[in-house]
Amino acid sequence: MKHARLLGIALAVTLAGCAHSPTYDPSDPLEGVNRGVYAFNSTADKYVVRPVAKGYVAVTPGFVRKGVTNFFANLGYPLTIVNQFLQGKPVEGVSDTGRFLVNSTLGIAGLFDPASALGLQAHEEDFGQTFGKWGVGQGWYLMLPFLGPSTNRDFTGRLVGSPLNPTFYVDEPEVVFGLNVLDIINTRALLLSTDRLVRQAYDPYVFVRDAYLQTRRAAVYDGNPPREDFDFEEDFEDE
Repeated sequence: MKHARLLGIALAVTLAGCAHSPTYDPSDPLEGVNRGVYAFNSTADKYVVRPVAKGYVAVTPGFVRKGVTNFFANLGYPLTIVNQFLQGKPVEGVSDTGRFLVNSTLGIAGLFDPASALGLQAHEEDFGQTFGKWGVGQGWYLMLPFLGPSTNRDFTGRLVGSPLNPTFYVDEPEVVFGLNVLDIINTRALLLSTDRLVRQAYDPYVFVRDAYLQTRRAAVYDGNPPREDFDFEEDFEDE
């Protein structure tokens, strides 16, 4: 009940901030605060997360890292399944249910991916995408401590979707903490190849923000977003 109340409060407050925003609005009214959080995250990454991720890659065989990636992808797959149905995609929802069952059993808790060999394609859906599909605006851009870029809509979606992660029901805090740390390190290891691209950007903060917003917009529209309307035609007509 406590979790339900907290989620309900967060949902009401956060949706209030984005209820009147268009589906795609790159405004960043909290840029000053966001840049401070970005600087904090960058420092933590430089001195802690990135070195640990590089060490993880150095000492862990590739097939083991692949298994870890598969495990966490499968662990979060109930979120994708539920949101497929909420977005009105029953065919994909049934397919993803089959994928989850196959990888959870034949794939040994998701460490392996036999479902792909069977033609069950992987997808990734979440409540942020579902909210966007049904017209909820993204709201403000947010840079969250440790968690990185988000928006009002995506942060709300993260909260709403947390009960769909099996670790939500694990009573051993040390187990949950260990899994979260491993997930962070493994995810950071996957992103090591992008470091140079971010460093070479004229403004890394803007680069990360724009890349995130564009990626999430494409995700809402399943990779086929509509053409952006900047009202250029209306401006010319007014002249």
